Amino acid sequence: MGLSAAGVAVLIGVLVVATVAGLVLRRRDGRVTQGKGTGNGWDLAGIDPDPADRVLLLQLSSPVCTPCARTREQLTALTAEHPDLRHVEVDVAEHPGIARVLHVLRTPTTVAFDRAGTELLRVGGVPRRADLQALSLEETR
Repeated sequence: MGLSAAGVAVLIGVLVVATVAGLVLRRRDGRVTQGKGTGNGWDLAGIDPDPADRVLLLQLSSPVCTPCARTREQLTALTAEHPDLRHVEVDVAEHPGIARVLHVLRTPTTVAFDRAGTELLRVGGVPRRADLQALSLEETR
């Protein structure tokens, strides 16, 4: 049973759209974007900043997310090097309201907040080490 010309055209169209969407998502993966001015990250995480805390790195993860584990490792290492950064991981399956308030549609997503709770930036996907280093040097001065 063969495909008609219209069926072949639809199939090719779907493949082109899927390829373009995949390339766009891959290009955006791990890139830093500007903050969106959403809710107070400290309040959303349910914590108060310690006197030494300058930036909260709020990681939104899901239980079956492999990139979430790599993100956790990177953020844990970064906070070990820079004690004025605080890393908190939130499971979106247990706390879907946080993802909703922050308009997060994928995991992992890391949102950085300053001490006042203002969103500084966000990273969808596994953050790049160089971008994290730049954040730690730039935002903790």
